[in-house]
Amino acid sequence: MNRTYSMRSSRVPTQAELQNPLPPKSSTVNKNKFFGGNSLSTSIRSKTAGSLGPELARKLNSLIKLERGVEKSWELVVAEKRDSASQLSNWGESGDDDISDISDKLGVLIYELAELDDQFIDKYDQYRLTLKSIRNLEASVQPSRDRKQKIADQIAHLRYKQPDSTKIAVLEQELVRAEAESLVAEAQLSNITREKLKAAYFYLFDAYKELAEKNALIAGYGKALLELLDINPVVPGEQRPNYDGYDASRQIIMDCEQALDAWTLDSAIVKPTLSMHYGEYEEPEEDEEEEEVEGDDEDAEKPTA
Repeated sequence: MNRTYSMRSSRVPTQAELQNPLPPKSSTVNKNKFFGGNSLSTSIRSKTAGSLGPELARKLNSLIKLERGVEKSWELVVAEKRDSASQLSNWGESGDDDISDISDKLGVLIYELAELDDQFIDKYDQYRLTLKSIRNLEASVQPSRDRKQKIADQIAHLRYKQPDSTKIAVLEQELVRAEAESLVAEAQLSNITREKLKAAYFYLFDAYKELAEKNALIAGYGKALLELLDINPVVPGEQRPNYDGYDASRQIIMDCEQALDAWTLDSAIVKPTLSMHYGEYEEPEEDEEEEEVEGDDEDAEKPTA
């Protein structure tokens, strides 16, 4: 929460700034045809995401790359919300006392919404990192599959071309060893995939739950601020009563800050109701260290050979 409980600078504007105020920041997204979020190059990368690399890991790699695109969209939203909060406060500053105070406090709340989105992005990345650990394991299993298949193909070729070849027995022994190695790798992949998949989406859904409930909290305090606004019509020449809600508006912001700080997943209001009982589940423990990919695919635009 903005500790000053205000979006405005304490600096008094100069006479020149009052006469020629700065225009609002542009909220237009870069529409360059070849570069930027909606560009041709971005579209091509999205469509070809995951087309390179080990075959087993390609589909998950596509998901991870697309989720990075989702993160970038959230980052854009965060920047736009912050600009909107500042512009709302700037707009209301020259209005009546109640408009000025309430628009400033609303700007504080909207800025906090942006901060929550920013925190959500960090947790969203934790979800992606966990998916990456599955992708990395899938990629490590692919060579054992390829080796087993290569040996089996060699045996089939020799049996067709040279059925009496002594190499067949040697290759069959290699195939037995390769199958044993592959069996261990496949079992590890099966076990870890289940564990990491559950952990990844726990991160994701907990992040969504926190974001939704904290957004709802802020929305409630925002509506409380609006109750301080006098909307009773006045006739021409009549003076509107003096505004005396400064202490109340500040207290609303402080109460909102306290409510956000006190919120935990255990105190969440919305609880799922299942039509069938599937048993209790335990929260997964976070890994102390998450596996990182050397040379992330999304960070290196050029494909590797």
